[in-house]
Amino acid sequence: MRIRKALWNNDAEPVIVIMVILLVLGTINVFSSSFVMAATENDNPYLFLQKHLVMLVIGTAAFIACRKIHYTRWRTLMPWLLFGTLLCLVLVLFIGTSVNGAKRWLFIGQPAELAKLMALILTAAYIDSRARRNQPVSFLNRQFLFVAAMAGLTEVEPDMGTACIIAGVPVLMYFVAGVKKGERRFLGVAAVVLATAMVIWQPYRLDRIKILFDPWADAQGVGYQVVQSLSTIGSGGLWGMGLGAGVSKYDYLPEAHTDFAFAIFCQEHGYILALMVFLLYAFLTLFCARIANIARDAFGQVLAVGIMILIVGQAIVNLMMVGGIFPVVGVPLPFISYGGSSLVVSMAAMGMLANIADHGEHRKRDIPQAPESEESGRPKLRLVKGQSESPHEI
Repeated sequence: MRIRKALWNNDAEPVIVIMVILLVLGTINVFSSSFVMAATENDNPYLFLQKHLVMLVIGTAAFIACRKIHYTRWRTLMPWLLFGTLLCLVLVLFIGTSVNGAKRWLFIGQPAELAKLMALILTAAYIDSRARRNQPVSFLNRQFLFVAAMAGLTEVEPDMGTACIIAGVPVLMYFVAGVKKGERRFLGVAAVVLATAMVIWQPYRLDRIKILFDPWADAQGVGYQVVQSLSTIGSGGLWGMGLGAGVSKYDYLPEAHTDFAFAIFCQEHGYILALMVFLLYAFLTLFCARIANIARDAFGQVLAVGIMILIVGQAIVNLMMVGGIFPVVGVPLPFISYGGSSLVVSMAAMGMLANIADHGEHRKRDIPQAPESEESGRPKLRLVKGQSESPHEI
C-alpha cells in the first residue's frame, strides 16, 4: 500500500507559514520605507522599525492566545468585548489623539481596528444561531445594529475606509450565508444612498473619486499621491532598484511606510516579488476557504469566512488603491504596512482562524455536511447545524 506524505501536518500550518512570510517581508519593507523620514524628523532611522517590532511581539502574543482559546468562547466573551469596544469608540471622539484632522487614537491604539474583529464575531454568532434553528438569515437583528453603531462611530472620527470595512465585511458574510433576495435589493439601494451621503458630507472624497479617471489632471494637487504611487511602482521594473535603494521615500510619496508601503516594495523589489505577494494572498484565500469547509459548526464556518474577507479584502482594496484603480481610503496592506493596531488585530484574527482549523480536523470524516436549503439564494455556504460547544448566545 502506497502512503503519500502530506505537505502539511494540519490545515493551520499553511496559513501560519503564509502569515510569517508576509510578516518578514513587511518588517523589512517597514524599515526600508521609513528610515529616511525617521532620520529627518526624529533623528533616529530605526524609530518606526523599533515600534513595529514591539507591536509584532504583541501581535505574536495575541496570535498565540487566540489560537489557544477555543473559538466558541468568543461568543461568551462577546458582550464584554462589545461594551469595551463601543466605549473606546465613544471616548476616542472626546479624548483621542488627533492626527491629520482625525481623532482615531487612544493610548491603547485604534479602537476602530478592534471593532473590525468584534463585527465578525457578532455576525458569526447570529448566523450560527439561525443555522441551528434552521431559520433564514436577515439583516433585521440587533447584532447588525451594533455593527452599524460601530461603523457610524468610526465614520464620525472621520475614517470612512475603516467604517466601510466594519460594516461591509459582515454584509458579505450575510450574503455568503444566504440572505433573502428582497433584503439584498434593499441593502444595495441603501448602500448607494449611504455612500453618496458620506461622500457629500466630506467633499474631498468626491475629489478623490473624480481624480481616478485622470490623476495627471491635478498631479500637484488631489492626484499627487496617486501619480507618485504609479510612478513609484513603474520605476521598479521587473527586478527593482534593490533593497533600500528606492527613491520615492525621499519625501516624494506620502504615507510611504503605511498605506502606500506596497508601492515602495514594488520599486525596490520589482514585479517578480510583487507577484509573489499576490500569490501569497491568493493561497491564503484558498486555505481560509478550506478551513471554513472543515469547521465544526456554522459559527466556525462563518467566522473563518469573515476572517478571510477581512484580511484578503483589505489586501485587495489596498493593492487597487496603490495601483490607482480605487480611491485613497486609508486601508493598510495586512502584515506589510506599518500600523500597530492593524497588525495586532490581523494576527489575532489569524490566531482565531488557526484555532478553527485545529478543532475542525476532527470532523473531516465523521461529520457530514448539511444539505443546502431549498429556498432560493440561501445558503451558499454549507452551514453545519450541529450544536455549538458553547450554550451562550448574544
